[in-house]
Amino acid sequence: MNKIEEKCKTKGVRLTDQRRLIAKVMSEATDHPDVDELHKRVSKIDKKVSIATVYRTVKLFEESGILEKHDFKGGKARYEQSPDTHHDHLIDVNSGEIIEFVDDEIENLQNKIAEKYGYKLVDHRLELYGSKIKKN
Repeated sequence: MNKIEEKCKTKGVRLTDQRRLIAKVMSEATDHPDVDELHKRVSKIDKKVSIATVYRTVKLFEESGILEKHDFKGGKARYEQSPDTHHDHLIDVNSGEIIEFVDDEIENLQNKIAEKYGYKLVDHRLELYGSKIKKN
């Protein structure tokens, strides 16, 4: 059983064969696919799974806290498994590549800023956008 299937079981989300296949493909993703890309991957295994089924399943998984939706600039909504630990994202504006990272200095600075204004930080999301520096 993959991690998404485990989360579905824990949260009481019923898994049909098609949902199970979508969960399997999403669990194996090393990137942050949009629904069209996810459908393309699922269709390679089972051509009968419609794009509408993928949309409905992704929405169900998102609403259940199983998948996390990202609306990165200039593109379609992208998805990843709801992470067990916090991370931030660096998005390459040219290639669309997404790098996940954790940086203690950034985490500490965010807490200091919240404290400066009289708040305790309870959550945050950081997205950095950049283009690769070409080395000569």
